[in-house]
This record gives sequence, structure tokens and C-alpha cells, in this order.
Amino acid sequence: MTGVPASAAGGSGAKPVRGGKLGTAAVNQASLWNIANILTMVRLLLVPGFVLLLFHNGGYDPAWRSFAWAAFAIAMITDLFDGHLARTYNLVTDFGKIADPIADKAIMGAALVSLSVLGDLPWWITGVIIARELGITLMRFWVIRHAVIPASRGGKLKTLAQGTAVGMYVLALTGPLATLRFWMMMVAVVLTVVTGLDYVRQAVVLRRKGLAAERVAAAERAAEATEEALQAAAGTTVGAGSTAGAVAGATDVRGCGTDVRGGVTDVRGTAEARDAAEAER
Repeated sequence: MTGVPASAAGGSGAKPVRGGKLGTAAVNQASLWNIANILTMVRLLLVPGFVLLLFHNGGYDPAWRSFAWAAFAIAMITDLFDGHLARTYNLVTDFGKIADPIADKAIMGAALVSLSVLGDLPWWITGVIIARELGITLMRFWVIRHAVIPASRGGKLKTLAQGTAVGMYVLALTGPLATLRFWMMMVAVVLTVVTGLDYVRQAVVLRRKGLAAERVAAAERAAEATEEALQAAAGTTVGAGSTAGAVAGATDVRGCGTDVRGGVTDVRGTAEARDAAEAER
């Protein structure tokens, strides 16, 4: 994107290579003001603008609802590009991780609630979709310590169906197109429920695997600690045995010395007795 400062693209002033991805310096120093985050912020700003356009002139003016549809469409298109750009050019930031899902839920939730307020969309549909989105978000935080639930193809198809159906409801459609948007919304609701249940299954499996891995790691740490304790105890026993052997060896040496002195005494006594016997003769 031309006109974006190097710092906004995540670099330190170095120009990106033409026709290629951002340079190493840009990749390693992703800034808050990069193109992915800018698109996310634009989507956040479009939420109140979309609501104002939709409710303008009573909420039933076809022209203003067309403007609202344009704002909604731009928001959904930016949702397709900001995540792709962030991953492709390594522009992932903490702000983006938090703001991107908030922007997604905000624009869709605002559209659903507004349409229900206007009486165009049944409240139960709005409740099902919003409850699913909030529930899955909370479930992601529930298992984030163990693993990250990846976005599935079903989830992406669900997002496409929701965006298409809601966009059709934003427009003032009549006749066969109004019937078509109803069935499109039914498809979106079915995909919302099915993919939500699949996410629940994945979350339960990932959590179980994570807890099992933690138990295995704890058991391995306990086994290592026990082995180290046994090795330390064995080293102490060996040291004590060596000391006892040295004491016993010294005692044996002292005993040998005593035996030698006794032997010398016996030899002297034998010599003296022989001399006395010769003197008597």
C-alpha cells in the first residue's frame, strides 16, 4: 500500500522490496500503525457509522439502507484482508489479537440487533448467533492455556453465510429476493449451530489432552526428583561404607602391629631362656 510510512508498516525506515514481502527489519519490528491494524480500526469506526446510516430517516429509507449496506460490506471485506495481511507480513501485534475479534463481533452484533429492533429479523435468530459467538470466544479463553482452537472451514463458511444473509436483510428487498434472504439466514443459523457444537467438541478434546499432558509432565518431574533423591542417598551410603572400611583397615593394621610386637617379645624370651640353660651347663 503506497503512502504508508515505514514505521506504520512495521519497519524502522527501510523500504520494502518491490514485488515482495516486507524486509527483515519490518518483519521483526511490527508497529501498532501497520496496515492490518489500520483496517481493524477502520472496521471498528464503521460500526457506529453503520448503525447511524441504518436508522437514518426512520430506518426504512431504501437509499439510506443502501448506504448502510455499503458500510457493512466494507467492514466485512476488511475482515477478510486484515488477518491475511497480518499473517503474511508478520504484522501480528497484541492490539490486533484483541481488537480484531472485537471488531468482528461488534459489526455483526450491531447489524443483528439493529435489524431486530427494526422488526426485520426475529429476535431468536439474533439471540442464537450472538450467544454462539460469545460462547465460542469464552471457550477459546477456557482452553487457551492448553492449545488454540484453529479456525475451521465450517467456521469460515459460517462467517460468509452470516455476512451474506445479514447484508441481504440490511437492503430493502422485496418479492423473491426477500424470500431468498430468509432461506440464506436459515442456512447461516444452521451453520452457526453446527460449527458451534464442533468448536465445543474440539475445546473438550483439547482440554483433556492438555490436562493429560500436564499430568504426564508432573509424573515425569516427580520421577526425576525421586531418582535424584535416591542417587543422593546412594552417594551418602557409599561414603559411609568407605569411612567404615578405612576404620576397619586401620584397626587391622593396629592388630598386626600388636602381633608383631608380641612375636618380638616371644623371640627375646626364647633367646634369654636358651642363654640361661647354657649358663647352668
